[in-house]
Amino acid sequence: MPLLPVCKQDLLDRGIAQLDFVFVSGDAYVDHASFAAALLGRLLESHGYTVGIIPQPDWKDAESFTVLGRPRLAFLVSAGAMDSMVSNYTANNKPRSEDAYAHGGVAGHRPDRALITYCTKIRQAYKGVNILIGGIEASLRRTAHYDYWSNTVRRSVLLDSKADLLMYGMGEHSLLEIAALLAQGVPARQIRGVRGTVWCTSKADELPPHVTWQADGATRRVPENHALMLPTYADISTDTDGSRELFARSYLAQEQNTDALNGHVLIEPTDARFVVQEKAALPLSTEEFDALYALPFTRQWHPRYDAPAENGKTGVPALAEVQFSLTSCRGCFGACAFCAITFHQGRRIQSRSHESLLQEAEAMTKHPAFKGYIHDVGGPTANFRHDACAAQAERGACANRDCLGTNPCPNVRADHRDYLALLRKLRALPRVKKVFVRSGIRFDYLLMDADDTFLRELCEHHVSGQLKVAPEHVNDDVLRLMRKSSHAVYERFADVYAQTNRRLGKKQYLVPYYICAHPGAGLNEAIDVALYLKKTGFVPDQVQDFYPTPGSLSTCMYYTGLNPHRQNADGSLEKVHVARGAHERRLQRALVQFNRRENAALVREALRLAGRQDAADILLGGARRRRHTSKAKTI
Repeated sequence: MPLLPVCKQDLLDRGIAQLDFVFVSGDAYVDHASFAAALLGRLLESHGYTVGIIPQPDWKDAESFTVLGRPRLAFLVSAGAMDSMVSNYTANNKPRSEDAYAHGGVAGHRPDRALITYCTKIRQAYKGVNILIGGIEASLRRTAHYDYWSNTVRRSVLLDSKADLLMYGMGEHSLLEIAALLAQGVPARQIRGVRGTVWCTSKADELPPHVTWQADGATRRVPENHALMLPTYADISTDTDGSRELFARSYLAQEQNTDALNGHVLIEPTDARFVVQEKAALPLSTEEFDALYALPFTRQWHPRYDAPAENGKTGVPALAEVQFSLTSCRGCFGACAFCAITFHQGRRIQSRSHESLLQEAEAMTKHPAFKGYIHDVGGPTANFRHDACAAQAERGACANRDCLGTNPCPNVRADHRDYLALLRKLRALPRVKKVFVRSGIRFDYLLMDADDTFLRELCEHHVSGQLKVAPEHVNDDVLRLMRKSSHAVYERFADVYAQTNRRLGKKQYLVPYYICAHPGAGLNEAIDVALYLKKTGFVPDQVQDFYPTPGSLSTCMYYTGLNPHRQNADGSLEKVHVARGAHERRLQRALVQFNRRENAALVREALRLAGRQDAADILLGGARRRRHTSKAKTI
């Protein structure tokens, strides 16, 4: 199967006079299901549409958007697999030196705020053409959102990009429905009622029946087939105490309406217009998911990347992470506060069949570069293969109840039998030496399973010496805000993991990840982490500074200093400490990496400011004698 066209010669070779769709992507073109341009392009192609890709165009030149001509139906525009600002800048707002989704990993080939820039250039090149935006950058900026890089509340990216329609979430269902409407002659700007889309209008009479959100939260039960009118952009963006609280309450209303089955249409008045978010797209069925991954991907980057890039390197680095991995599921009911997957993919789990995954694995083993190792079998959370509870299939994920976290729902079905059966089948395939699980295990969910068979076989067959886990913090107040399990649950898992490895005669380690400066975490909470790490003998090489990206609960807390899920007795929202300045963030990071000599002065300063000089000898006494190690002791 030929690759999707990327130049006019490709169109001539295929006898295509005009493409139906042109996909503009902030990523290099890799013909693999993990890359949205390839996935959606192949999907449209399988339904009879012609599709071409302009990967990482020169955004300074409108002519680079004309290489495939004017599409018959629409331009499809995505910033790529990552928000362009996250791709271009670190959590501390420093320019990144590499881009894994670019040719040779060279940074600088996608603009800041890529959707806005790309759409502007397309409009310069082609007046009146239909433009649809989608992907993670569009999805998480679909309504008014806090923008960390400008430290402002920005309006919907649909308005700023001047696109005709926005697709949010996973776009297969909505894209095919939109394509059919466009083919019937419906202009993109007039499309209404398609799940998983956002549109705008200046005409109040175009709005669906709706009720107005109230400041006391009373309007939570929205009548069926009615929309919810959110606070206005003007009211939530003025950066006052009152507007920040309104922002937090508006975010909560949006979070409570992300599910496809029980969510409502949302309306956000912005300037003289209304931004209308339709209900979320329905999850893929197993059959649809299987069909998607059965499309004829070559699983390779485009040959244009075989030539050396500016740095002398070839290829696209991001392919290495997924080329010999299997995507078994989508969605995540873990709903960590700092993760935007809930806002993007939703809490409902969608899974591929064993047959589909085995077919892909068998094809993978015939690849000339395959060495016998399947690097991963998972998704956002590897050990989620079905909905959290039976009720979700009929009613959707609960709007006001977490499945896991510090207070897990008693209705959660913790059952690893299906995932375990899949892993057994995969490791039994000819030419497969080892099947690893690297995309993350939710250890609290694992412990909820009364059958320990999965943990035993995980340790025996699917860990390569180190199991990466994400306790994130040790302070239970911070963990509550993160929607993570309590620290005691992690310690219990660490004990069980160690016991299991001892019984198997294996020396395998846990490698925990921690986040610094998350909302709710001050210097004392960072000291808690440092003292725990000192006690356990593990100090991490890498620590994640909290990154306030659009679309997450944690980012809402970072901007507002409030927890929208907790009300005080007087009805006000619970206040949350936020480490805003770069210096406090540096102090917290230094505490978590207290054994580095260059951090000693910062650790002393942090202990002094927190009034915790008692911890100085514990944390700094051996700093000059110890060598830094990235390995945890066997727990």
